[in-house]
Amino acid sequence: MPRPVIFDLYHTLVDGADSERDRVVGEMALMVGVEPAALVDAYHATWRDRMLRWDVAETVRVLAGRLGGTPTEEQVTRAAAHRRELAIRVLGRVAPETLAVLDALRADGHPLGLISNATAETAEAWPAGPLARRFDVTVFSCEVGVAKPDPAIYRAAAERLGVAPGDCVFVGDGADGELAGARAAGMTVIRTTEHHDSDPDWTGPALAALSELPALLGQG
Repeated sequence: MPRPVIFDLYHTLVDGADSERDRVVGEMALMVGVEPAALVDAYHATWRDRMLRWDVAETVRVLAGRLGGTPTEEQVTRAAAHRRELAIRVLGRVAPETLAVLDALRADGHPLGLISNATAETAEAWPAGPLARRFDVTVFSCEVGVAKPDPAIYRAAAERLGVAPGDCVFVGDGADGELAGARAAGMTVIRTTEHHDSDPDWTGPALAALSELPALLGQG
């Protein structure tokens, strides 16, 4: 049986749109009456809370309050919607070449999984995007309350696929220590640098483009 392949999402299957996200957060700040640069900094500083605990409205409410803002519920709702729109846009920007790789892997019989350290707006937007129907299982940190590189999140994906972690191949750019986490869970690890070289010190197989993956798997 072809080995299951588990992918990271941002900077692996789609660009992370980091600068666009910061711009959008700055625009959200104006909607809720706080200083844009301060809200951007607060977003960066609370990454773990956002990817494990807070939904987008709670994020806006909590961070605006910490920065001295007193937004109305209408303002919070407007800012949260602005952030959700970004998630929808980003998940819609999947390169045709990436979709072709996923379709080729499925055609070859590889079960596909996704593990993403992601905030709630990503999980909300996921089902309507072009990637969702190509995956057998998805594990979002915001939904399971655990994040990469904790081995538990890798085990959760493998369990949902009905296999052992050692049966799986993990593909990611390396952010959040995800490659070491996958290896610690027993998975075979492949690094991709197509969108971002997040872990340049990682040793092992690496892909300059995801289109190289089917051939590499064929060598295994």
